[in-house]
Amino acid sequence: MKQAFFADQIYTGNEVGKELVLLTDNGIVTGILPAGSMPSGYAIEKFPGCFITPAFIDLQLYGGNGKLFSHSLDTEALEATHAYCVTGGCSHFMITLATNSNETFLKGIEVAGEYISSGKKGLLGVHLEGPWINPIKRGAHVEAFIKKPSLDEVEKLLDKGRGIIKMITLAPEQCDDEIIDLIMDHGVIVSAGHSNATYARARQAFQMGVPAATHLFNAMSPLQGREPGMVGAIYDDPNVMASIICDGVHVDFASVRISRKIMGERLFFITDAVTAISEGYYKHVFTGDRYTLPDGTLSGSCMTMMTTLKNAVEKVGIPLEESIKMCSTYPAGLLKDPFLGKIQVGQAADFNIISNKSLELVLSVFN
Repeated sequence: MKQAFFADQIYTGNEVGKELVLLTDNGIVTGILPAGSMPSGYAIEKFPGCFITPAFIDLQLYGGNGKLFSHSLDTEALEATHAYCVTGGCSHFMITLATNSNETFLKGIEVAGEYISSGKKGLLGVHLEGPWINPIKRGAHVEAFIKKPSLDEVEKLLDKGRGIIKMITLAPEQCDDEIIDLIMDHGVIVSAGHSNATYARARQAFQMGVPAATHLFNAMSPLQGREPGMVGAIYDDPNVMASIICDGVHVDFASVRISRKIMGERLFFITDAVTAISEGYYKHVFTGDRYTLPDGTLSGSCMTMMTTLKNAVEKVGIPLEESIKMCSTYPAGLLKDPFLGKIQVGQAADFNIISNKSLELVLSVFN
């Protein structure tokens, strides 16, 4: 079916244009043209007072709609998480397993593989957050499962997760260089996080090729005058990207604004979203604007990517075009995926239509 979508602006991920029409044919973008030069034969849909963005991407969340993946470990949990993502304009997500038993990791990898091979939509792969982290910076992670990795253990996990494990968060000071190199050699994104690394150790890991850091500020050694820590190393390396949680709870909005000024396109958004659950190792309690463990430890957000965009524009003061890229184009850049994070001719028509006035999602078109 040929469709034409009119809106006030189109943000493609490369540029922004006005008075344009987005053309699609059977779920593929076929053109972005001036509104007056549209060819015939298209079903026209008009959205005055709105703008079009690339579909959003979330590289870190744990479940949604009442299903925590690490507890359920089934395709229904992945389907529920995908549905949650879609309500916030997010077409693709990385399901995340926090520090857990090896058996849970292996089962999660198996289920994610089944979900992907069955042709179900949205899932990019698995993000293992731990268990090779620093217990001092464990946050809400279960300390009993935290450990230093052996080469044999890592090799076996990578072999089982080939093509499914896409990202691993680890503390560089807890891992030998040989292990970090092995993970990267398997094409898995290593992200430094839950780490108490010195500036020197973090800097060394980044110079080895570690490309990213997990939820900037949260569960990492801070920037201080005498010891710049992990935060200082991230700021200082022009090749390192970092995710950040823009909810005003995990990170103050001023800290998001300052970090964006320093890092530019190296900074991108995640939701770090969980869901309420009273069973299992990770019991998340909703307190109105966040999730905590029963003891009050901050354990996750209640955001969607659409909430994130709204916060970035209205509460942080990041320009709209840049905020859109931080939800889409920049995480796609970390993935090195040329088919995500942009609206381009010849690619899948995955985009959002959002109200200019309210910054509320009007329609998502995902293929």
